[in-house]
Amino acid sequence: MGRFSRTLSPCLLSGLLCVAGVAAAEPQGNAGLTFGGAAVGRDGAVFDHAEFHLGLRGDVIFGRDDAWDFGIGPYGELGTFALDEFQFGAGASFLVPVDDSFPLVASLGPCARIGDDDFGLEPCISSSLFWGTRSYNFHSGYSMAAGLNVGFRHAFGESGESALLIAAQIDLVVLGLPFVALLQLMRGPSADAAPLD
Repeated sequence: MGRFSRTLSPCLLSGLLCVAGVAAAEPQGNAGLTFGGAAVGRDGAVFDHAEFHLGLRGDVIFGRDDAWDFGIGPYGELGTFALDEFQFGAGASFLVPVDDSFPLVASLGPCARIGDDDFGLEPCISSSLFWGTRSYNFHSGYSMAAGLNVGFRHAFGESGESALLIAAQIDLVVLGLPFVALLQLMRGPSADAAPLD
């Protein structure tokens, strides 16, 4: 029994240190605008028409301490095809650090679609693969990202709709920068600014 407890104690200590290290990792959130196109097929057809896509996507990745750590976390998305079909969903994202500044993020989860057709609300499944800039932020819980998002969706209702989606993803913070700059310009210089003579 003594030999067993001497062997077990270091194993338990090592396990607790690993868990403590993961617990200390700060979550990294992101929100972006997606826009692009989709090859859409219905009733078993692989492709019968193309659609414009516009959407919002956000996620939170847990378990990372630096740019070379793997991470996992939830995501949520809203989107439309040609403004006549609405999709929404959520699921899990898995970050693979193939490069410190350009990781891959694979996502999979359930979704739903509703359009101006007669099919009503239909359940679907959504998968995507993101590749682009998304470095680890050592100073904040927000990680800016921009890149290419390739996804596939399949509906299980009467429509049998499937879609291959290719979209650019731009960080919402980047889109907001012109408005912040304009606001700062309208406010004028701060009281601490040195006057120019």
